[in-house]
Amino acid sequence: MPQTPPQLPGKPVSETRISLSRVMTQLDVNLLGNVHGGVMMKLVDDVAGLVATRHSGGPAVTAFLDEMAFLNPVHVGDLLHTHAQVNWTGHTSMEIGVRVEAERWDRAGAEPAHVASAYLVFVAIDADGKPRPVHPLLLETQEDERRNHEAGIRRTHRLARRAAILASREAP
Repeated sequence: MPQTPPQLPGKPVSETRISLSRVMTQLDVNLLGNVHGGVMMKLVDDVAGLVATRHSGGPAVTAFLDEMAFLNPVHVGDLLHTHAQVNWTGHTSMEIGVRVEAERWDRAGAEPAHVASAYLVFVAIDADGKPRPVHPLLLETQEDERRNHEAGIRRTHRLARRAAILASREAP
């Protein structure tokens, strides 16, 4: 009879949080003089990947960018902060939430502006590139519970959208 692999111990949300910061330069801007969305997306994917690797205890790959909202422009000289954490875990996948804030270079001491938010799904992989189990997520606060619940809603919508698309392809 096949043996069931042992359940991994849970990890608290607080152990998954990572923040990265970087000054935006002239190399990061688009033709309008604002920081290019792709630059911010790369930073979001980088910090989310670190969180996924930390939580899963090894390599993890981006499987899905569920949503990314650009809320305010970012300019040359601004200090961009990316804050990320695990919101939800499945058997081999996890949703990482990322909040991006910018400190304006010309407004020292001012509160950072919320400039973007994103939700990414990562899958933990083994040495052969096959999915491997991740640690269950231990929710610590009401905010963690809210984020976990909303991640579940996004997952339900992703799966329903995929099923609807596949069904439409099979229709005559």
